[in-house]
Amino acid sequence: MKKLFSLIIVAGALSIVSCGGPSKEDAEKAAALVKSQMDSVEKIAAAGLNSAMKDSTATKDSVVATPAK
Repeated sequence: MKKLFSLIIVAGALSIVSCGGPSKEDAEKAAALVKSQMDSVEKIAAAGLNSAMKDSTATKDSVVATPAK
């Protein structure tokens, strides 16, 4: 019985060690994907900001004066 438990413990330890995480290629692919997503988010945000700035700037001719009380 002790041998069985020892074998299970050794097998479990080896399986944990063998699953060392993503490979270097997978990590680089994931980093490239995140960078491309962040770049596209920045482009969309910049386009929205430029659009909002154009809409929010008013000229003197476009302002409607209200009478003072």
